[in-house]
Parts: sequence; C-alpha cells; structure tokens
Amino acid sequence: MIDELFLISPLDGRYREKIKSLEAYFSEYALIRYRLLVELEWFIFLCNEVKLEATRPLTATEIKVLRALSTDFDGKDGERVKFFERQTNHDVKAIEYFIKEHLKAYPKISVMSEFIHFGCTSEDINNLAYGLLLKDFGTKEFMPLFSGLIQELFSMAKKYKGLSMLSHTHGQPASPTTVGKELINVVARLEKQFESLKRIERSGKFNGAVGNFNAHTVAYPKVDWAGVSHRFVAYIGLTPNPYTTQIEPHDTLAERFDALSRINTILIDFCRDMWMYISFGYFKQKLKEGEVGSSTMPHKVNPIDFENAEGNFGLANAIFRHLAEKLPISRMQRDLSDSTVQRNIGVGFGYTIVALKSLMNGLQKVTIDEKRLKDDLENNLEVLTEAIQTVLRKYKVEQAYERLKILSRGKKLTDIEIRTFIKQLKIGPEDKKRLLALTPATYTGLAEKLVDSYKLKIS
Repeated sequence: MIDELFLISPLDGRYREKIKSLEAYFSEYALIRYRLLVELEWFIFLCNEVKLEATRPLTATEIKVLRALSTDFDGKDGERVKFFERQTNHDVKAIEYFIKEHLKAYPKISVMSEFIHFGCTSEDINNLAYGLLLKDFGTKEFMPLFSGLIQELFSMAKKYKGLSMLSHTHGQPASPTTVGKELINVVARLEKQFESLKRIERSGKFNGAVGNFNAHTVAYPKVDWAGVSHRFVAYIGLTPNPYTTQIEPHDTLAERFDALSRINTILIDFCRDMWMYISFGYFKQKLKEGEVGSSTMPHKVNPIDFENAEGNFGLANAIFRHLAEKLPISRMQRDLSDSTVQRNIGVGFGYTIVALKSLMNGLQKVTIDEKRLKDDLENNLEVLTEAIQTVLRKYKVEQAYERLKILSRGKKLTDIEIRTFIKQLKIGPEDKKRLLALTPATYTGLAEKLVDSYKLKIS
C-alpha cells in the first residue's frame, strides 16, 4: 500500500489517480516490457525473416510462446528482471538473461538462445523500446485526450459564435469580438500544431555498437545487414535511421518535445485568458456542494482548474525543453546522459495529462454571464470610434483619426455624444445611417462568419 502522504512527487501522490494509465508506458515495469518485446521480435525476425545460418524457422506455437513472455509479463516477472539487473548492474543485459532462463523450459528454442540480443548494443533495444512506448502512449492516451479538448473548444465556439464580447488589447477596451471567435482562434492554433506533431517521424536505429554493423559483418559477411536493419525497424512500426553512432541521435524526439512545448504554451495562453474572463465576470463557475474557494473569504469561487492547468503545463514544458535541448547531444559515439534524462519523459507527459484534465474540467464548470457581457459592451461606446474614423477615411476627410482622438481618448462617451458627432458628419446617407445604427454588440465584423467557415480537421 502506497502512503501518498510521504511521496515526493505529486505525480505519484496527489495526481496519481489522474495519470494511473500512464504506468503502462512510463513506469520501470513498462520500459522493461517494451525492451523485452524488442528483444523477442528481433530473435523471431532473425529466425523467420532473415533465416540466419545456425537458426531455424520458428513454428507458430513457438512464436506464440515467445510473444507470451511480453504480453503476459507481470510484476513478478519484472522483479525477476530486476534480480538479474542487481547481479549484472546492467538493465538491458538483465532482460537477455531473463529470456534465456525462460527458454530453458523449451529446449528446441533454447539451443538458439545465443541469438537473443544477437549483434545488438543496448541502445538498439532502448531506442526502439522508447519509440514504441511513445507511439502507443500517443495513440491510446495523448491523442484521444488532446483531440477531445479541441472538439470541446470547437463545440463551444459554434455555440457562442454570435455572442458579442468586448475585446481587450493592452488590457484596455477594444473593438468587440464574439466568444465563439476567440475560441475558434485557439482551435485553429491547436489544430495546426497537432498536425505538425503527427507529421514528426518516429525514428529508430538497429545497427550495432557504433552504427556500422561491425560485429555483424564479421560473423555473417554475406548478409545485407543494412537491409535487415531497415526491414526490422520498419517491421515494428518505426522509421529506420541508418546514419547513427551507438545511439539514435534523438533529433526527431527533440522535434516532438518542441512541438509538445508549443502546444502546452498555447494552452497556457488560453488558461490565462480564461482566468481573466472569469475575473471580468464574463464566465461564471458552477458551484460544487461542499467546495471551499478560500480558507477565510467565504464568497470566493476561485478559477482553480485553469490555475492548476497553467502550472502543470509549465512544469511539463520545463521537462520537454530540457529533453529537446539535451537529447541530441552525446559525447563522441556514446555517453549515458541521454539514458538518464529519458527516464523522465513520463514526468513531462504526466504533468501534461494532469493539465489537460484540469483544463477540461474547468471548461465543463463554466457558464457565460450574458448580462455581464452586454453591460460591458454598452458601457464602452468609445470602441465605435474606430468604425467612425475608418468611414471618414473612405470619404478622404482630413485628420479623421485625430478628430476621433480628440472626441474620445481617455473618455467615456455617451450614446448622445456619439450620435451627435455622427449626425454632423458630411458623409453619404447610407453610411451615416449604418453608423447611427451601430452598437458595440453589433460591431463584430466577420467574427461569426469566421467561426462558421472554420472546418475542423480532426474527427
């Protein structure tokens, strides 16, 4: 039983239930299982695809037995691997010994057990294991959650496409927009980055100690090892990278973490805007029975979900940016500093998932105060001066901007003042009529049409 009160990381304690599913990808157990999968698939590939001399094709039953080692891998098996690691002080070699121990129960396979880890360096196994676990995590966990957020924002944008809202530039009242248009801006940004993320390759290498197939070619000089490597990496679902040192250079991993940082940064921006809109009273938060907003101020309903999301997105980015900067760097042909930091990939994703769930929770708890939106628009009539001076420019009226500046800068205009000013303008009757009918609530340009014209790319 884990005592959450004594855990150092909030991911393992406070947020554990929110990210429990990530154990299948980023725990020590998961990394061992993915390494085991790669080792077994390489052995099967050598026997049945390469048909390497001194091996023989495995039967369907034998392949099933081998794959069961990874599919049925449990905590007890993980402990056995850790036992071998304590003896060898080497995490990948421990997996080789674990497999060989199991194969003793199958003598016909065991006679070929020296072809487990054949020609491999640890990084051959590691880089493919990380590539596969990240691929599975993306497909099963991250992509569904992130696309769900985009769809939620798109739905909100459609719902509020015509609901006018005062804009704020430099924190000051500015030309009106609609709630839906501001939301569709976020959707468009996220979808663009989502598409970029999906285009990034998942590279993998499988070419031996320093990337040259040195030992392979001595043992089997007639085998096309470069071709075998390419086929194997593609076979397990990654993009082959033939030009490496001992390690896959992690450039595509760095691209991925940079892309994730951009996504998180966009969402930090959105969280801060939502925080501001809540503080303006544009959005209200649904009350939850028994919940306390402040330990001393009973009236408060704090925007804690958006604050939590902002903080956790920031923590995730601190990890992702370090990974993106560090992983492409390795001294000469190999050092182990990349292995050290890669063990924290799950930390970055853990904070990201917590943040995404907090943001979704926050969105589901907010409602719009339409009266507050309307009042704010009606109390800031001076935002119409942009429209008036632009119409004056159409008629080549000199110093159009300056005239409106004198009328409005730093002032609160009344409806009478604006209408009086418009009536004395020497402009066409249709334009004058349009300006007299204009209100902040109707001065939203193409905001609604822009929402209608947006085509959601994800399904």
